[in-house]
Amino acid sequence: MEKEINKIVLAYSGGLDTSVILHWLKEQYSADVIAFTADIGQEHNSDEVESRAKEIGASKVFIEDLKDEFVSEYVFPKVLS
Repeated sequence: MEKEINKIVLAYSGGLDTSVILHWLKEQYSADVIAFTADIGQEHNSDEVESRAKEIGASKVFIEDLKDEFVSEYVFPKVLS
């Protein structure tokens, strides 16, 4: 017996690859696709990323500001090592 998938959370960058997979997941599984983007200081405009994800079919979009955590937990330790 195959399990039905109703909801999928996708790590979404807003680029071509994740935009295509968002559309594919929605079509393939007929599920709610929730897009999650971690803002770590990249050049993407958050409003554009959210708009693109919703336009493609994401039921919800979450954008989390993780710049401080990224720098303190990953960048600084690597610089100091």
